Amino acid sequence: MNHRIGQWIFGLGVGLLVAVLAFRWATDPLPRAERQLEESVVAAARTQLETTLSISKLDLVDPLAPDRKVGKAYVYRAGEGWEVSGYYRRGEDDPWHPFLITLDASRVMTHLRIKDPAFIDWATVNPAIEVIP
Repeated sequence: MNHRIGQWIFGLGVGLLVAVLAFRWATDPLPRAERQLEESVVAAARTQLETTLSISKLDLVDPLAPDRKVGKAYVYRAGEGWEVSGYYRRGEDDPWHPFLITLDASRVMTHLRIKDPAFIDWATVNPAIEVIP
């Protein structure tokens, strides 16, 4: 009988602890705020990439539009700024090209690394662009 009462008390204690922790996790605003910040950074990276490469039809795989068949895409803090990686292509016939774009704290591109031989000439004109052969 004493053993059974102890089991009930233990079960209620663990259940209450799990309920409190689940409630705190569900109502914590920090993960949602961080996600919104990351989404705005990726949107800025998309705009910077499209502007820099001047491509009218650009298919993108990035953290907001993932496609695991193409590859993984990341957004992460890099010092005071951000780095966003992903893939792009200029059309259905073009293969996917990986990119890594570095943004400063104000979300302006400071460096773009791409693996696309079509832009080798651009790297000589714009020092912020690095083309990997």
